[in-house]
Amino acid sequence: MKIIPAIDLIDGECVRLQQGDFKLKSVYSTDPVSVAKTFQAAGSDLLHIVDLDGAALGRPVQLPIIDAIMKETGLDVQTGGGYQSSESVESALNLGVTSVIIGSMAVKRPELFISLLKEYGGESIILSADVLQGIVMVNGWKNSGSVAISHLIDSFLQHGLKKVVVTDISKDGMLTGPSIDLYLALMNLHPDIQIVASGGVSSMKDIFALENAGLKSVIVGKALYEGKITIDELSKYRSDYVG
Repeated sequence: MKIIPAIDLIDGECVRLQQGDFKLKSVYSTDPVSVAKTFQAAGSDLLHIVDLDGAALGRPVQLPIIDAIMKETGLDVQTGGGYQSSESVESALNLGVTSVIIGSMAVKRPELFISLLKEYGGESIILSADVLQGIVMVNGWKNSGSVAISHLIDSFLQHGLKKVVVTDISKDGMLTGPSIDLYLALMNLHPDIQIVASGGVSSMKDIFALENAGLKSVIVGKALYEGKITIDELSKYRSDYVG
């Protein structure tokens, strides 16, 4: 399984939220580039960077920091948060990010999301589904998109969709374990789509449980920042991992 470290940005700082609540914010570093270098030293080759300011404003604002991280480390970056126009997606891809993760646009303007899938392909355009009790949330998790996650995935299957980052909001930042049942259900319904797990991971035990369930990749944030999964454990897992 591929472990993808997460860097969530607010005001240029590395933070984590609890259940998407901006009022429940913990700041872990004021130097995102240094954090990225730590993950690089542990063997990471891909970072998951979320522009939380962008998610709140509806337009990305942290691209200069993302650019600095890529230039300083050479790491691949997948990023999301505020990508609600073709211009913003183009700017990120032109900057050199590996892929743009899109949530609200896919719900509110599905025809635009489909056009981006067709133009850039399913490796560069990844669907983000932030879920609360099976319903996809939008606008930085503040509003219901009034669509079930399975129906949202279905609507893009014929248009080149390959990957979906699925976050159970009730688990995110809580260190209570991932929503394995949700991921299993989605993999059974959509066997040709790669489901990327996100939210709730609290230990290497959770990583192994996701791996045993058949997940191929997982995004990990708070567990790394709070030492629930150590950099040494991350490094050893990568060195032992084959495939």
